[in-house]
Amino acid sequence: MIKILNIVGARPQIIKSAAISREIRNSFSNSIEDIIVHTGQHYDENMSEIFFTEMGIPQPKYNLNVGSGSHGTQTSKTITGIEKLILREKPHCVVVYGDTNSTLATAVAASKIHYPVVHIEAGLRSFNKNMPEEINRIVCDNVSTLLFSPTKTGIQNLVHEGFNPHSQPPYTINNPGIFHCGDVMLDNALFFAEKAVQQSKIIQKYSLVPDKFILVTIHRDFNTENTERLSAIFKAILEIAADNQVSFLLPLHPRTRQVLEDCPNAVFKDIKTHKNIVITDAVSFFDILILEKNAEMIFTDSGGVQKEAFFYHKPCLILRPQTEWTELVECGAARLCDADKKKISDNYYYYRNNSDKLLFPSIFGDGKASHFICSKIVENFRKN
Repeated sequence: MIKILNIVGARPQIIKSAAISREIRNSFSNSIEDIIVHTGQHYDENMSEIFFTEMGIPQPKYNLNVGSGSHGTQTSKTITGIEKLILREKPHCVVVYGDTNSTLATAVAASKIHYPVVHIEAGLRSFNKNMPEEINRIVCDNVSTLLFSPTKTGIQNLVHEGFNPHSQPPYTINNPGIFHCGDVMLDNALFFAEKAVQQSKIIQKYSLVPDKFILVTIHRDFNTENTERLSAIFKAILEIAADNQVSFLLPLHPRTRQVLEDCPNAVFKDIKTHKNIVITDAVSFFDILILEKNAEMIFTDSGGVQKEAFFYHKPCLILRPQTEWTELVECGAARLCDADKKKISDNYYYYRNNSDKLLFPSIFGDGKASHFICSKIVENFRKN
């Protein structure tokens, strides 16, 4: 039996891990022991616990309760806690997702005491090292043994950085294997589609009209902790909201809500009181899927929401200067707007008038990424 430590810490990782845990339960229960570890990076119930319940994920065996804090504080607490767990459990490998501080800390802790790292969502690059997430991606990839990229572009990025696409097993930190596998988030979107329709009532709750509202998610610290940037985004939203044919729904990350409550900015006051703008707390995974499916368009600084917009063939305005999902911009399904009021407004009206011309090619696989990943884990660690 191959023992893995399945590491989650933030909301997107919990969602991604659901696909892996489900595949282990359904197809690999005789060959993989799935030990879930929650670092506690997201500790609010709406940001964490609800996802375990809703998506049927086994409860974590361990919770490190690292909580919020600076990058250094979160990372150091996680390194300390993960190292202790690895030495206690002695897994065949640790599995990490994406680009959070939990991912970085786990990769560092495991690699330094010679335990293999499996990185899901490897090879993604925004090519902006001012983003903490970019540093996390690069470091994690460079200490991983198995690297699973959701896209061909991710594989190309790894090859350009010196990874050998023709390496042969057994794979190690010095001889890593890189694989194009598709996206586990697509696995989830397909698997939970019907259940989300049955369980979510969010459209009715807020009296939303399908294809007549815009979903907005903002959580990146470079937006939430910069009043000038956040104000510019909200000014664009207020300008578009003046058009009575469209409304906005903003499920707020706790950090974004705190800024709105604490800052006396007049724009923030207008956002909270505008008749065409609905502000809610963070919503569940099923709710966000239904909102994405029914929205006219999506504005976001989230990498995961960019992809989900693509899954549902919705145009997306990216509230960042760069994106790691470059394919979305290249095919025209998304546009980089940063926190530029004019770009946000102009691109909204562009998509509103041209959405029927958009193409959504098959970039993210066939919905079977999790099975491929589990198969490769078994192949590589069965004899090691």
